[in-house]
Amino acid sequence: MIKLAPMGEQDSIEMRKVYSGFVREQIKQNSGIIALEADLMSSMSMDTVQAEFPQDVINCGIMEANVIGTAAGLSLAGRKPFVHTFTAFASRRCFDQLFMALDYQRNNVKVIASDAGVTACHNGGTHMSFEDMGIVRGLAHAVVLEVTDSVMFNDILHQLIGLDGFYWVRTIRKQARRIYEPGTTFTIGKGNVLREGRDITLIANGIMVAEALDAATILAHQGVDAAVIDMFTLKPIDRMLVKNYAEKTGRVVTCENHNIHNGLGSAVAEVLSETCPVSLRRVGVKDQYGQVGTQDYLQRTYGLTCADIVAAARELLE
Repeated sequence: MIKLAPMGEQDSIEMRKVYSGFVREQIKQNSGIIALEADLMSSMSMDTVQAEFPQDVINCGIMEANVIGTAAGLSLAGRKPFVHTFTAFASRRCFDQLFMALDYQRNNVKVIASDAGVTACHNGGTHMSFEDMGIVRGLAHAVVLEVTDSVMFNDILHQLIGLDGFYWVRTIRKQARRIYEPGTTFTIGKGNVLREGRDITLIANGIMVAEALDAATILAHQGVDAAVIDMFTLKPIDRMLVKNYAEKTGRVVTCENHNIHNGLGSAVAEVLSETCPVSLRRVGVKDQYGQVGTQDYLQRTYGLTCADIVAAARELLE
């Protein structure tokens, strides 16, 4: 059941603390979880969890490929590994291990990829991944998610402890814009309709969901009725929902904190071309690399704001 929070509020808890709290809870419940880190203990608030449970939290060092291989072995031994590192390093640096050790062998490992896109901020271009979801969605059995706020992250994590397979969860580390009320539950593989509309459909994920909602409010003042969908599962994408709203509104704008190639925009374009060809615009990073800056500055620089979504929508409408 979806319950929306008031617009414009910040989460009361950082996303990294949602994760560390979940790991601590699962260790106490003897769920079989084991958490692996790539020398980012304090960055993900896992240092205190490791101090409390040194046998269940392993700092593998700055060796991301080795972390994935270790997780695969622990999975074969019956544990439930959760791996965390930078989004960039969890994808680019160890793609062969994701393929060989996890997906090809169907191992039960959950990868938590943090500091997604421009939210890497002051870590700069080397740590700022705009291509990771495209990389991982190419793997045959991977389930690819991007969580929206702390309520969703908490619910998804609790689902994943009971699910078998390779799941990729893209997230930020700090506070997100609050979208959902506590108690909301989510179905992996199904998008959430956050706002109904008849003129155009805005399909977003991650930090761009809040921007899409803001854009819909601006468009409403201009007499445009925009639907907003949170497509938090990139793979498998909710094909029927995309098709239904394309038929209903005749125009679609995708909004992502990622390269427009091979991410949400491409996934939606694939569905539209096969089921309901309509006009599409993709708001996202356009074949650029990252840089150092505040998140606000980076969102403006890479065209990831509500104003950019409104401009794309107006282009389609006019």
